[in-house]
Amino acid sequence: MARLSGLQREVLSLYRSCLREIRNKPADSRNNFKRYARAEFQKHLSVNKKDFSTVEYLLRKGHRQLEMYASPGIRNIS
Repeated sequence: MARLSGLQREVLSLYRSCLREIRNKPADSRNNFKRYARAEFQKHLSVNKKDFSTVEYLLRKGHRQLEMYASPGIRNIS
């Protein structure tokens, strides 16, 4: 298996953080959060891994979204 670049590791780390944070949500809404997270990552699969500025922008955006959705006041997503 090929070694992952630093940005690829960051993307995987963000995805794992999203999945970990979903565990803190109510059981009846976890599937909605999981579907949303997966859809957001799949939406950007076509981004070239060498397009560093776009990948970095999407990582920053992802971290902001994770921080927002991690708040206890957010109980469900659609």
